[in-house]
Amino acid sequence: MDAAQKPYTEIEILNQLDLAFKGIPNEYYPDGNKGDIKYNFILDLEHGYCVTASSRIHLYADKNRWAIVLEKSGYQNRGGDAEIELNYFGNCINCPVDKYPERNYISNSHNIVLISGDEYERIRNKEGSDMEQFELISPSANEVVVQGGKIKIEHDSSKYIHFGISPRNFDNPKHLIGFDDLVRYLNETNPTVISARENEIKEHIPADIPKLMTVGNFHFESIYRHPALPSSQETYQLLAKILAARDPSLWKPTLKPNNHWSNWTSGNL
Repeated sequence: MDAAQKPYTEIEILNQLDLAFKGIPNEYYPDGNKGDIKYNFILDLEHGYCVTASSRIHLYADKNRWAIVLEKSGYQNRGGDAEIELNYFGNCINCPVDKYPERNYISNSHNIVLISGDEYERIRNKEGSDMEQFELISPSANEVVVQGGKIKIEHDSSKYIHFGISPRNFDNPKHLIGFDDLVRYLNETNPTVISARENEIKEHIPADIPKLMTVGNFHFESIYRHPALPSSQETYQLLAKILAARDPSLWKPTLKPNNHWSNWTSGNL
């Protein structure tokens, strides 16, 4: 019997999440070729290279197949664009493979560009000191292209502050909006435009696997400060129960949701 056709359990699901926490590929990864490199990622709301804007969890399952997709969006301060990162777990994942002449890179992660580096360059402030031009948006830029669609740029900093988004206070005498501020503001005012579309989420899982639910608010525990394996965390335990029973009504967390970006420091490297 194919591995993806065997009945699965809560223990299998939690074991797979624990492996990702440790960065160890699971049994469902393709064998690959000699020299290939394999990565296994898990949700990180504190990553130093990404200013986090949003996060969600998607659950899919039928009798023999299961999948968890952890979604995060934000501004990539080293890559220079805004992206969605999708991390996949399950017994039916078509692992993303980046192919190069010398080796392949196999992982459980897929990235979707929201605002390209070229688009940020187009709307970048080009006046004043070097720092005034660094990752700040021109006050004359009226629209930004997000995943192919045009979105009006709000320049009133007080509206950002209303949501707890504080534009950079150093080397910013005109109180211009930052590249990262914009993504967080969109999360607060128009979250759909920075969220993965269903066809994008399902790109690496079977098209016919039923969706059980999307979780937008959940309790997250730091993977750096007093880290604990997913199998010991309430959120992941509940996800495993829901998948094993295929019953979304089992989502009854007792811990307060804290996955909003304002609860975590990110993008500080």
